[in-house]
Amino acid sequence: MSDLQSSVATAEIDLTGTRKGGVAHVYERNVPMTTRDGVNLHADIWRPAEGKAPTLVVRTPYDKGASAIGGGPATTMPALISLINAGYAVVVQDVRGSFESDGDFTPKVNELTDGDDLMAWLAEQDWYDGTVGAFGASYLGMTQWSLALSDRPGLKAIAPTHTAANWHSDLWYSQGGALSLSVVTFWHALMYASEEQRSLGRGESTDMSALLRLGGAILDPLPLYESTPVASLPILGTGRWFDEWLAHPDFDEYWKAQDWSARINEVTVPALVTGGWYDLKVHGSVADFVRIRTHGATKEAREHSRLVIGPWDHMNVSCSYPDRYFGTLAAEDLTALHVEFFDEHLKGISPETPAPRVRIFVMGIDQWREETDWPLPDTRYTDYHLTSGGSANTRDGDGTLQLEAPGAEASDEFRYDPRDPLPTAGGALLPDTPGLIGPVDQRVIDSRPDVLCYTSPVLTEPVEVTGFIELKVFVSASTVDTDITAKLVDVFPDGRAINLCDGILRLRYRNSLSEPELMTPGHVYEVTVPMSVTSNVFLPGHRIRLDVSGSNFPHYDRNSNTGGVISSEALEDMIVADTTIHHGGTCPSRLVLPVIDR
Repeated sequence: MSDLQSSVATAEIDLTGTRKGGVAHVYERNVPMTTRDGVNLHADIWRPAEGKAPTLVVRTPYDKGASAIGGGPATTMPALISLINAGYAVVVQDVRGSFESDGDFTPKVNELTDGDDLMAWLAEQDWYDGTVGAFGASYLGMTQWSLALSDRPGLKAIAPTHTAANWHSDLWYSQGGALSLSVVTFWHALMYASEEQRSLGRGESTDMSALLRLGGAILDPLPLYESTPVASLPILGTGRWFDEWLAHPDFDEYWKAQDWSARINEVTVPALVTGGWYDLKVHGSVADFVRIRTHGATKEAREHSRLVIGPWDHMNVSCSYPDRYFGTLAAEDLTALHVEFFDEHLKGISPETPAPRVRIFVMGIDQWREETDWPLPDTRYTDYHLTSGGSANTRDGDGTLQLEAPGAEASDEFRYDPRDPLPTAGGALLPDTPGLIGPVDQRVIDSRPDVLCYTSPVLTEPVEVTGFIELKVFVSASTVDTDITAKLVDVFPDGRAINLCDGILRLRYRNSLSEPELMTPGHVYEVTVPMSVTSNVFLPGHRIRLDVSGSNFPHYDRNSNTGGVISSEALEDMIVADTTIHHGGTCPSRLVLPVIDR
């Protein structure tokens, strides 16, 4: 590993006035580290001017020099200063192929070895006290899981925020196999624009046209969503990892090699897992916590990992949306949580009051609550059965949810046309466009005939739902493949219908994400639609509603319904699907809710 080069910029900064016990630090810019294959990665470092300190690491593809390093609210400059003043050295490194670091950027591929090399490099520094923690959100959280899979000594704790270890079905594709179109196209435009900017800055290119096209797509991503075939989006180009991801829609060996969730049983250190109910990775965040809590490699990892979930989306914790306000208490000081967590596990300073294992914001009552574990120990999974008189279409239809299983069989039908997909109205996705993300009043779309609404009677008692949600439904279609979407909605007394969580199942993946099977038109199948996770109290006067349809666009790509390779099909290749939801009698379609009786 290379030593500090003489060209490294250094400056001494005195932060003693901003926190009791603070010390003078040295700031070193663009400190190089050479990887095992000879690539120089660069980091900005804040370290004590004298002596040693425990080290906190951030590894980012979003520019270590940015004022808000990227990946969420926990990595702003004020947050970094708070951690420095808490007595930590902080190392923020551009990952391979991004901004100041050399090499080629390919998402996730080099993070295991590069993270391991960084740990080895830290062990050589005279200011390093032998203990390391890591923090950051989104991609920065994923790089923490890579550090936790290293066998290097020194790592004591990680704090992954708004992230997931499984990149296939917890991010780029859904739990039900559909492509997460908006985030995939938007993120690729963002990362390819960074590549172009880097190339121009280094004098490797003088052509601004690609950067201008990509910048325009970031500001107005709608053309990215509308263009088909998805695999031929000209603005994203060809020959890079975008092509690879679309070439592997199944959860095959390509994705399994990148699925670190399957290796969480190797993790020896505790994790402070933070997420948001409207974050696109919340399913993975909670599932990863459960994995380390139950299968972590050490008692320390299992007993001291923590989970914090607020009413947030991927990019902010402001908790204020046009259609739903969660109150001033919904915001959380994530930096203070990080300081407390790292003080305990890197410095051995136990908090005056033991931190709760689980801390969640319960929507509906809009209150924070501490829990002993996840799933909540008193969870009672309850079936809410779908029933209707055959006309559940729109919010004014006759679809109902009831606790008793209906004896009579009935069905409801909707038509899904890929040329007129149901628009996305809220949910856990990117980009953070108002009306597209978070809690949104469903009255903007629920009058369409391609939405089936199943609604409970008006509640006389509160009903709390906290946990993973799923729809078990009997379905048939006129085509060999199509999609089923499901959305949990809280209907307020004033008529507002606020989405809580949702999911989608690409029916070719009804039995396995790895081995797709086409359907026989007209045949009835029992399938499970995963609907992610939430926590909400449906108050008296409210109603519980399930919305079912065949699309959620552009959150997910449109199914062509042909059974072919969807990403390679143009709009004119796609066909209409008539889908039937069967319920009652021998087809007990039901919404399974984790009910908490308190």
